[in-house]
Amino acid sequence: MDSYDVIISPKALAQLESYIDYLQYTLLNDQAARNVWQDALETRDRLSRVAGSLKYCTHPKLKKAGYRSISFMRHRYLMLYRIEGTSVYVDAIYHQLQDYENTFADELNQ
Repeated sequence: MDSYDVIISPKALAQLESYIDYLQYTLLNDQAARNVWQDALETRDRLSRVAGSLKYCTHPKLKKAGYRSISFMRHRYLMLYRIEGTSVYVDAIYHQLQDYENTFADELNQ
């Protein structure tokens, strides 16, 4: 089993912080914010072990660029990532109800 170094991009971290800020400061739910943060950390750790075994995204542009996704274990968020050698680069984090593949594919054009 391969082990990967997981690198979270500043953009992906900002997205995660935005979701957590919404839970903490808009919904005033500190526990939910902590739970999502903990789930993100556990997902990062799991990604370091299983990154190469997960399927590619279905969007043609993302698939061609080598992007895959991993869902959080207990919350409806996911990480979009690519593998380069022994490193995994998480380039975005989205809520699963978002049109994340099209949104991220559009962002790749910019």
